[in-house]
This record gives sequence, C-alpha cells and structure tokens, in this order.
Amino acid sequence: MTDFSSKWLVETDWLAERLGAPGLVVVDAGLTMPADARAANEVYNEAHIPGALYFDIEALSDTNSPYPHMLPSPEKFASRMRKAGIGDGMKVVVYDSKGLFSAPRAWWMFRVMGHEDVVVLNGGLKKWLAEGRPVEAGAPTPRSERHFTARKNSELVREIDDMIHIVEGGRTQIADARSKPRFEGAEVELRPVARLGHMPGARNVPYGSLIAPDGTLKPAAELRAAFEAAGIHPEKPVITTCGSGVTACILALALAVTGNEHAAVYDGSWAEWSEVPKAPVTTGPA
Repeated sequence: MTDFSSKWLVETDWLAERLGAPGLVVVDAGLTMPADARAANEVYNEAHIPGALYFDIEALSDTNSPYPHMLPSPEKFASRMRKAGIGDGMKVVVYDSKGLFSAPRAWWMFRVMGHEDVVVLNGGLKKWLAEGRPVEAGAPTPRSERHFTARKNSELVREIDDMIHIVEGGRTQIADARSKPRFEGAEVELRPVARLGHMPGARNVPYGSLIAPDGTLKPAAELRAAFEAAGIHPEKPVITTCGSGVTACILALALAVTGNEHAAVYDGSWAEWSEVPKAPVTTGPA
C-alpha cells in the first residue's frame, strides 16, 4: 500500500539531513493575510531555513485579476522559477512560518504547472524553530538560472464557469475550508465581499480541524475521518474552496495524503463567487 504521506510530506529531520544537497531547493512560501501584523517577506528576512528562497505568492499571481493571488500564466511562473534557480528535475520543499498555512498553496501551484516533485515540510518553520534548528536572516545566496518547463495541469484547477455548472449539477463534492461561522454566513469574511454564505451543496471542512497543535498535518486516518464526518467521501472526486484559494490547498494536500491526489482547487473561491451575481449562495449549516 502506497504511503501517500511520505510522497507529499517531509519531516524536519529529513530536511535537516539534506540541506544543501544538489538538486534540492527549499522555498519559504509565507503569505500575508489581512489580519497579519507583518508582511511575509519581513518574516522571511528575519529568519528562514538556511538557503531557502522566498516564494512570493502575491507576486507570482495574475496581477491583472481583481481577485487575490489568482494563478499566473504558465509563462510567468516558468520565468520566475528560472530566474530563481529552480529548474526541471529538482526536488522542491515548500514551507511557511505558521506551520501549515500557505505552503500547500505553493505545493499546489507547482503541481498545476506540471512540477510533481514537490513536497511540504510538515510543521514548517514553526516546528523547525521549536526543535532548535538553525535559521538565517537576510537575502539568500543567488542561484544560477535553471530551465523550468511549465505544463499546466488543468485537472487540478476549477474556474468560475466550471463551478457554476458543478453546483447546478449537484453531483460533485465540494469541500469548503473556511471556519463554520464564515461558511454559514454568520461572520464577515477576511476581505470585503458582496455576499456571505456558501455554495449550495458544499460541505464544511475547516482547515484547522486537519492540523495538529504543533502545526503538522494530522495522520491520514484522522484526515479521512474529518472529511467523512463532514459528509465528504475522500476517495471520490472533490473540489476544494475557501476564502481566496489558499486554505483550500490545505484540504487538497490532506486529500492527497489520504490517497486522493487529483482533488481540484477552485482558484477564485469565495472572493470571486460572492461577487458573481449568477453564482447561487446559501447560508446556514450544510
């Protein structure tokens, strides 16, 4: 039986033994949210895993979109990776400073762009620091440019028109990563939106329910149980969503760890859905 945890996650001791190895690149995918006191690049400059590059999710987005951190074009992604020194054939380890928050977004982005040799550091910088492991400050040593081939895997992404069709059909599972109050429309969103609530037929799997206190992803059996308790069958097709397409990727990672490696993410998520008049909205429990 395949151990999907070891395929998509690596532990801190594994990384500590391999820092600086040829063909391995570590990236800090920290992301600033509206409630954060400091910018993500400031957190990175203060302390990051030695040799880690800063993966700027905001800069690596479609800056022409009115919605936050939407996927960039494959051409833009490939250009940025090439200049950063991340190339074909390299193993990419992504992490963030919060334990497990925005790193899965970077993991998903690499996979969407056709780079499957990417893993998430389980527990991220939070666990790394708790174990007393070394960090460095400031800018990393520049890397030589590498060739990066981007081939978009559209199977892992859903757009607004796809989602409207899916919701109307009512046959595909939708897992929403937001908190219960936000899902039910009883609490305002992190960003101003036109409407509160959720997509008809969606089920609520708050991303926090999948993460242990130390910032690591819970074991596969517990992840599976959390999805099943929400009415989601993990082994069947699932589309994940959230507020702006970040924590939806935590659900996608959790599903991959349980064996469902093809869960798609609705990139625009609630930031987009709430603004589209023809997109139906409901409130209250699932």
